[in-house]
Amino acid sequence: MNTDVEFHIRQNYPWNKLPANVKQSLGNSQREYEKHVLLYSIRNQLRFRCNLVRHVKKDERKYYEELLKYSREHLMLYPYHLSDIMVKGLRITPFSYYIGIMEDIMNSEKSYDSLPNFTAADCLRLLGIGRNQYIDLMNQCRSSKKFFRRKTARDLLPVKPVEISVEPWWVAQTGYITEDDIRICSLAEKSAIDKMIDTGPQLAGSIEYNVVLSLYNKGFIYLDVPISDDSCISVPPLEGFVMNRVQGDYFETLLYKIFVSIDEHTNVSELANVLEIDLGLVKNAVSMYCRLGFALKKGQVINPDQLHPTWRSAPSVNRLKGTMDPQKMLLSWEGGSPVLDAGSSATDTDTTSLEDQADTASVNSLSMPVGHTKRIAFLFDSTLTAFLMMGNLSPNLKSHAVTMFEVGKLSDESLDSFLLELEKVESTAEGEAQRYFDHALTLRNTILFLRYNKDLTSDPEQPNNGFPLDLLRCESLLGLDPATCSRVLNKNYKLLVSMAPLSNEIRPISSCTPQHIGPAIPEVSSIWFKLYVYHVAKQGPPSLLLSKGSRLRKLPDTFQSYDRLLITSWGHDPGVVPTSNVLTMLNDALTHSAVLIQGHGIHGNGEIVHVPFPFDKEELKGDFSYSNMCVHKALKNLRQKIDLEHFCGYVTMLNPNSRHIRRLSESSEGKGESELSVGFDADGSTESFELVVEENGADSSRKQGTEGSSAEDEWVPLELCFGMPLFSADLNRKVCEKIASHELCGKDSLQKLLHSSRKLSLKVLSFVQSFQESANSVDGGSDASVSSLLCQPPSCSSDTSVPLPALNLLFKDGQLSEWNGKTPPTIHMSNMQKDQTT
Repeated sequence: MNTDVEFHIRQNYPWNKLPANVKQSLGNSQREYEKHVLLYSIRNQLRFRCNLVRHVKKDERKYYEELLKYSREHLMLYPYHLSDIMVKGLRITPFSYYIGIMEDIMNSEKSYDSLPNFTAADCLRLLGIGRNQYIDLMNQCRSSKKFFRRKTARDLLPVKPVEISVEPWWVAQTGYITEDDIRICSLAEKSAIDKMIDTGPQLAGSIEYNVVLSLYNKGFIYLDVPISDDSCISVPPLEGFVMNRVQGDYFETLLYKIFVSIDEHTNVSELANVLEIDLGLVKNAVSMYCRLGFALKKGQVINPDQLHPTWRSAPSVNRLKGTMDPQKMLLSWEGGSPVLDAGSSATDTDTTSLEDQADTASVNSLSMPVGHTKRIAFLFDSTLTAFLMMGNLSPNLKSHAVTMFEVGKLSDESLDSFLLELEKVESTAEGEAQRYFDHALTLRNTILFLRYNKDLTSDPEQPNNGFPLDLLRCESLLGLDPATCSRVLNKNYKLLVSMAPLSNEIRPISSCTPQHIGPAIPEVSSIWFKLYVYHVAKQGPPSLLLSKGSRLRKLPDTFQSYDRLLITSWGHDPGVVPTSNVLTMLNDALTHSAVLIQGHGIHGNGEIVHVPFPFDKEELKGDFSYSNMCVHKALKNLRQKIDLEHFCGYVTMLNPNSRHIRRLSESSEGKGESELSVGFDADGSTESFELVVEENGADSSRKQGTEGSSAEDEWVPLELCFGMPLFSADLNRKVCEKIASHELCGKDSLQKLLHSSRKLSLKVLSFVQSFQESANSVDGGSDASVSSLLCQPPSCSSDTSVPLPALNLLFKDGQLSEWNGKTPPTIHMSNMQKDQTT
């Protein structure tokens, strides 16, 4: 549906007040507009009264029946905001609605994964049917077909809701009750119903607890979850969330947008203003979080005097069970990594349940200084959450990982329980699982370094105990439109710090304010930046960037001497493959994507070393050696062209001539090189490049500074990444030390970072634009073209934000030029050299 048409429907514009251009887009047909009004209203579960649909559809009951039918067919959440109509008017309770959905998918023999995430969570809450129960029901349903007494899906489904969690501040309202219904009620239930009929809706906490549950199970009452303008909520680690699929309907999209934007210090009204979303919709979403148990309402939600005595022993998700002082989370860099203070060791809380930890997180927020303090945001991608979910790292760690993925955020108030779970992760594992353990432990060290670290900066605006820290998932932020994302970040955060490397499959967050220690623009996290680094450093591995649609008859001569190649499909992470069988896979990949081919190793895999920056003065002294790569001439050129003093990150150096055999756990780069199987699919392709890892014994690992090659000419820069690495504990520790010693988080440094980020962005955009306009010019690119690129609003899709190569480009012997299928002649190379020097 046209966005202009949607806007005018949302604003209740009748046909005669529509602008001429909107009427024209509808073929000047009022009937067509009315069809759009009805469809939009049903899709968005709009109330009949007070909306434009009342002028289009005259039969109110029939409209709600169509709405309910559409919602059920599309497996949407029950429209709780229309409960007064659905329960009182149509007598469709949430239980009967979900029973109908479950019956439909069972009769169609669909998998449990066909249920959208939030719908599946509500089904689990009301019906008690999760994945395992559904599989069991389907098996019973199929087996009954073999016998004469066949059972239908409806026969196998429950006849009443399971016992749900009800909060005392929820409001009980009467549903559709007949005289026959009253006859089967107990005296206490009749009394409660009479009270609601006579005096109106009642707080659930003012009625006997068992009576509330009994009346709800019978369908005689429904429960409202009231949210006011000044309500604040917190989101603890998710329990009962079902990870199936995302459907993309209006309410699900809204739920995810608010998930990543909400915090304990922003009330509902302020949140609606920041997101520029209707206040009623935000209240509906927040109400749904509380109903599903995914969020807790802060503050005193009910006067204890109003509480019926039976509620005092009732289970409650809001009851606080313990306390913990966040000030006990101290930093200690002795022994090479930060550790928890001995008084808050994880062994003291091994028996603590996840519920207790979630409640503890709520108490933590109460012990913090009054007043909202801006925070530091650590940006991560979905790769990290995948690592935390795999490998059985810790009993309750998966709950936090699910929260990081689905909510897109783990707030500072939840980090204490998260750190306690990370503390339980063992330091050693076998095979690929070691990667998961390494990332978990290094993430813990990173959190402890950034969070409440008073030595991070001498900024007078910093609280005495340092800044709080939130973890944010990049993909969730990209679900917001750019302007909304900017408002959310500026409201809550003082500084953004990205993990490194971020996956090539996502678009990094671009932000001028708050300042961002990470990729300045999407191009800095793309293949273009690799070529730019080689261009300014005048060194790099032989690299060939082939545009989409190219086809190779044979492997270029440049790579014939290599045993291993590093292959990167556009928008995907790289993989190392043997040269012997690469040609067919390359041609398959080129049909749907641009591809970068790079020489990696002449004798097996090349050797890789990560050099952290910013560089210390002592590191820039002396001669080049394996243990002192900072003085490499390529890094000297990089320092002159790119400000590495106010960024943090690492440069990956490659020695393709090395005969050294590395262990998988030591060679992890955090991207493709450390994966046994690297996904290389795009647009549905199933081809993949497989990383070949040499078999080796434990004694074949390199000893630092003794076995590595030390000839400067053998080493070339492979990649430059901005941010904090998580794939290596040693590299992470060094980067943390450099951030502290160089005061990168100080006010002056961040101001210079902002200037350097813009300068780098302009240079990289000019570099990219020059190859889009001309085949022979490296330093060209009009200012107008670059300005137009800078003015384009950010997009959530990396494919649309980073331009694809229009030419085939070859980097060899320090020169970058167009490749036409042959090795460039020497005279062309000399001309290029002349262009670069001028």
